[in-house]
Amino acid sequence: MGMSVTISAATEQDAEQILKLQYLCYQSEAELYGDYGIEPLTQPLDSLRAELTDGTVLVARLGEEVVASVRGAVDPDGTARINKLIVHPRMQRHGLGGRLLAAIETKLATDGAAKSFQLFTGHRSDRNLRMYRKHGYAQVSTERVDERLTLVTLQKGADTGAFVTSA
Repeated sequence: MGMSVTISAATEQDAEQILKLQYLCYQSEAELYGDYGIEPLTQPLDSLRAELTDGTVLVARLGEEVVASVRGAVDPDGTARINKLIVHPRMQRHGLGGRLLAAIETKLATDGAAKSFQLFTGHRSDRNLRMYRKHGYAQVSTERVDERLTLVTLQKGADTGAFVTSA
């Protein structure tokens, strides 16, 4: 990669780029589960704009292009819920997802006083599960959505380091 990737807070002007990237990134998940009606593929722009206002949204940029994004918010009980961690397919497997995950954890712990972090992914999403475990997350529950999908919820304390050596 000739240019360096920078991570920053998303702005209202990033909304359309984030939504297009989300649509691109969730194609593989839709294919994996045989369901192209999943929420990330049907989310309207207005809903994403509301997330920009109400929660914390970070983007990774390569020049002016948004190449990755993640969202999160802290519940009143101190649980930071992290979601829609996306990385452009051409930028995957370079550690960008892990950098973005660490950045949102830091931001939510600092700004939102997060006591723990929680996220979820589908049971067949092996790369996601591996990355989350590498970053200290442990499975806390599963929920069968339908015959194709079981959601795996993972969690870690806010005082847990970003990486564990046994992963």
